[in-house]
Amino acid sequence: MQALNFPSYNFRLKSTENSTLIFDVIRKKFVVLQPEEWVRQHTVHFLHHTKRYPKSLLNVEKQLIVNGLKKRYDVLLFNADGSIHTLVECKAPSVAITQATFNQIAIYNLKLKANYLMVTNGLQHYYCQMNHKEEKYTFLTEIPDFSR
Repeated sequence: MQALNFPSYNFRLKSTENSTLIFDVIRKKFVVLQPEEWVRQHTVHFLHHTKRYPKSLLNVEKQLIVNGLKKRYDVLLFNADGSIHTLVECKAPSVAITQATFNQIAIYNLKLKANYLMVTNGLQHYYCQMNHKEEKYTFLTEIPDFSR
């Protein structure tokens, strides 16, 4: 797989007849290694190992209903009180981050109300802090590290 703009992490990989699998430490199972999954797993390890968020506060690929449509978010990071800290949208490295990507995560966030947004294709990362009261956002250079 392609090198990404993340620190280096150790991943558990295994091969089957038809594909390569990567172990997801949050879902606790092997999943098919596709380019977007490569980015998602790097993001999970970045949030856990680099930003120091406990694995218990991370959630990966769950369904949500937005305007009556079934959608799936990539990664959610919770606060200790159960509120949503960060919503992450992952794209494959070959997919450019465009306004459509920001529109997608903004629509998800209308329902989820995360305090921070992260959009990444593994090569470029964008971080925003939300101000829900004023319906504004501010771009950041990074999301905050975990603090108790």
